[in-house]
Amino acid sequence: MVVIIRVILVYDINTEDNDGKRRLVKIMKTSRKYLSHVQKSVFEGDITEGQIALLKREILAIIKKKKDFVIIYSLKDGVKLNRDILTDTPDPTDNFL
Repeated sequence: MVVIIRVILVYDINTEDNDGKRRLVKIMKTSRKYLSHVQKSVFEGDITEGQIALLKREILAIIKKKKDFVIIYSLKDGVKLNRDILTDTPDPTDNFL
């Protein structure tokens, strides 16, 4: 049985040097492979446990643990997440036309 997990990924990459700027782009591209881009450094989506493991492995291969900051929040299937957008900004995860 495949378990789907709601994931919210938040990051802050140190971009004081060119290496940091490259890591920032790589983190964004890696996150987009698995999740929807919600805001500058925030992604969310429903993925499997296997995809979470791949996402973590890819991110750990990119970041500098002493310079960067990455958090992955995960909610098991069946746990309801209330999400309130407090601005007039359209919901970036709404794919309906």
